[in-house]
Amino acid sequence: MTFKLFLLTIFLLASHASAQERFVGQVLYVTDGDTLWVQPDAAGAPRRLRIDGIDAPEICQSGGEASRAALKRRVLHQQVEVTIRRNDDYGRGLARIWLDGNDLGSQMVLAGQAWSYRWHRDAGPYAAEEALARQSRSGLFAGDQPELPRDFRKRHGSCRVASR
Repeated sequence: MTFKLFLLTIFLLASHASAQERFVGQVLYVTDGDTLWVQPDAAGAPRRLRIDGIDAPEICQSGGEASRAALKRRVLHQQVEVTIRRNDDYGRGLARIWLDGNDLGSQMVLAGQAWSYRWHRDAGPYAAEEALARQSRSGLFAGDQPELPRDFRKRHGSCRVASR
C-alpha cells in the first residue's frame, strides 16, 4: 500500500512538472535581452520570464545593453502569448513567448541579439536563425568573435553579483 502511494505521488509530481502553463498578458518590464516581466490578463502577480531557447548577453557584457534595448523596442507594453515549460534555477518561468503570432526567441536570434541556447553538442532550437544572423553579421555577430554569455559568466561571474 505504501509503495503504491509512493508511486502515485511520483507520477503526480512528474505529470505536474511537465505540464505547461499558458496565458496572455502585457509586458511590464524588460530586464535584459532574454528576461522580462509579464502581467497576466487573468489577474495575479506579474511573472518574471526567461525566453526559452535563447541566451542573450549579460547586461554588463558587450552587447548586453543593445540586446535589452532591442527586446524593449519589440515588446514593452505589448500583449504577448506565453507558454511556460518549467521554472529555471532562478525561479523564472522558461517560456516561449509570441508577439502578434511571431516567436520572440526566433526574432531575437535572427536579429543577432541573442544566441540559440546550446546544450552539450546540440546547437539549440534557433540554430538556423543564428546561422542567418551570423551570415548577415547582424547585431552581436557584426564583430569578430562575440563571447557566449556562459563563457562570460565563467570568466567574470554574474553581473548581478558584480553590481552588489
